[in-house]
Formats: sequence, C-alpha cells, structure tokens
Amino acid sequence: MELTLREGTIRDLPFLREMLFQAAFWRPGTLGPPMDQALSRPDLAKLLESWGRNGDASVIAESPVNQSVGAAWYRFWSDREHSYGYVGADTPELGIAVVTGLRGKGIGGQLLRALKKLAADRGIESLSLSVEQDNPARVLYLRHGFEPVEIAGNSWTMIARTAS
Repeated sequence: MELTLREGTIRDLPFLREMLFQAAFWRPGTLGPPMDQALSRPDLAKLLESWGRNGDASVIAESPVNQSVGAAWYRFWSDREHSYGYVGADTPELGIAVVTGLRGKGIGGQLLRALKKLAADRGIESLSLSVEQDNPARVLYLRHGFEPVEIAGNSWTMIARTAS
C-alpha cells in the first residue's frame, strides 16, 4: 500500500485517541467498552492528556486519499508519573496502532522506522514500549530491534536503540 508518512500535529489528537483505543483493545473478536468510556480510565487517559507538551511526538500514516490509517507516537515520563513500558526519564515510551482492516500490510513497520528516525534526529537514543506476549505486534517489535528488558505477568517491557 502506498503511504505518506508525516509528522503529527495537535490537530491529529482525535486520531491518536482512536489509535490508542485500538492499541489498548487489540484482541480480534473482542468488543471493548465505548471509546470515550475506555479512554477515561486513568491508566489510558494520561497517555494523551495535555498532548503537545514538550517532547511529545507522533508520525501519521496516510493513504493516497489523505485518510489516516495508522499512527506511532512517543511521550516522556518520570519516575513518579509513567505508563507500563517505562524504563527511565530519558527514554520515551511509544504507542502505535494501525486501523483494524489494514494490519499486517507493513504499515506498522513503516511507522516504527519513521518514529525511530524522528527520535534519533532529536537526539533520543532509545524508545521503550509495553506489549502483551500474545499480541501479534510483538513480532513486529522484535523485528525492529526491540528487546525485552522486563517481563511482568503477560506483558513485556521492551527497548530499542533509535539508531538501529
């Protein structure tokens, strides 16, 4: 699929919210709660709260008709306030999702490469993430240089250098 990748802006926040919802409720055939209800959970709400603060960054994949089809983003956290894939204040945690009908077509890989390049260009040495072990995206992350650094229950915390 021919795509255009571009750096996201604050105008992409509604799409990032949709992608966060899809990333959180990824299991095929399983209905999650309504999006607004789901994204009001404190562990999910904070992931995009006040989006656009210093250090927040995103990449948006668009189809030839300028329809957003996927997004990857990162955000810095602190020891006091962080998410599941946190490894340290100098390593932002990423989120990524592709619209349901287009998964498995290479869009996620393009987004990961673009986000890693954006981070590297900004002097960021590594990115982290959290993924459930049974999530098929885990294979994508391994293919793109992410390595597990912690396993807790069914989730892996993974890290990758941006220059790889």
